[in-house]
Amino acid sequence: MRAQTLPSVTRRLLVGLDVLVAGLLVVAVLRTSDPVPPWVTVLPIAVFAALYGTGRATIRVHDTPLDAARGRWWPAGAWITALIVSWALLLQLSEGALWIAFPLMLLQMHVLGPRRGVLAVVVTTVVAGIDGMLQRAPTDASVAPVIGPVVGAGVAVAVVLGLEALVRESQERQRMLEELARARDDVAAAEREAAVATERERLAREIHDTLAQGYSAIELLLRAAGGSVGHDATRARAYIDQARSTAQENLAEARRFVRALAPADLDGTTLLAALHRIADRTRAAAVTSPAAEHEPAGAAPGSLIVRVRTSGRPRPLPVQVEAALVRVAQSALANVVQHAAARHATLTLSFLPDEVILDVVDDGRGFDPDRQAPPDRPGGFGLTAMHSRARELGGSLTVEAGPGDGTAVAVRIPVHDEDDADTAAPTRATQHQGDR
Repeated sequence: MRAQTLPSVTRRLLVGLDVLVAGLLVVAVLRTSDPVPPWVTVLPIAVFAALYGTGRATIRVHDTPLDAARGRWWPAGAWITALIVSWALLLQLSEGALWIAFPLMLLQMHVLGPRRGVLAVVVTTVVAGIDGMLQRAPTDASVAPVIGPVVGAGVAVAVVLGLEALVRESQERQRMLEELARARDDVAAAEREAAVATERERLAREIHDTLAQGYSAIELLLRAAGGSVGHDATRARAYIDQARSTAQENLAEARRFVRALAPADLDGTTLLAALHRIADRTRAAAVTSPAAEHEPAGAAPGSLIVRVRTSGRPRPLPVQVEAALVRVAQSALANVVQHAAARHATLTLSFLPDEVILDVVDDGRGFDPDRQAPPDRPGGFGLTAMHSRARELGGSLTVEAGPGDGTAVAVRIPVHDEDDADTAAPTRATQHQGDR
């Protein structure tokens, strides 16, 4: 649990208390007792000011936790005692020194805490009351000089205790909010870990029931074939044929895993080739698209021209990045075919040093991005899915469109680890080429 120290507001109040003490010391110099000249009080006031400044610089009141034990004899108790003694001596020389009692009471409560601080305030009140009665005794026998210090003491105690109670309540609420935030983060982390564990368990079951069993069978068959070599060639050949058949089955299972984890367009090919394949398929799909009915008069049905361009030096990318780009290209071109009634569409793949950008631009009818689609309109999930894919990889997706101005979709995905980018895709492509 974090220590409950005084907040910045209370620190500023302590600074204000310092200013008040300094001002009252000036008043004490100007209002000396008769027949004491003002210069006589300079030395005791300087002593009081030196004690006060040394203690404030040494005893860091605002850094002390509210719940910590306060008021020990050294150094806090000794400091407050020295201030009371020097102030009591100053009272004998200046009537204005009586006003210092109130800020001194506030300081005592802050430094010594609610227990010992109240005792110090009582001592200060008694000293101030006795001094006031002695000064007025020849001319005034009333108890008025005592009432002022008593009221000031009550106000000082109430203000400090009330302020510290507010600080404790505020910091308790802050602690509860922090615990709530930590609990929420823990729940989210637990859910993520549970999802990862579930997926790992599923893959482990699949691999155990297929690939691992096949590899075990291959190992046993080859061991049996090794034992038959030189003794029974026919049986050894039969074992080897069975091992080859089992290996082919395992290879088919491995390909099935790859197809389940990566887009089919990336199966055994590069990202650029996959985009060309999507472009060809989009041109064919445009022939039967409902949007062809909205094309200009005289245009050939489905006459959509899709171009694929590159910028920068092409390089292999991590599998998850290539998969996301392929999915975005598929979704964006599907929107072009279904809604845009475009004549031209261009896929531009830009390779930058620390990111890759895919732009899909068409010259179709466009749309208003700020306008909500009607609830009964089919689809509408494409842009949301593209945004989600980009966010998962730390990237972003931008859509620029306007009625009659076409549409431009740009996805930017950072590629920080060049080593992964240089090895992941070539390894996958090489494996597929060797499997054919």
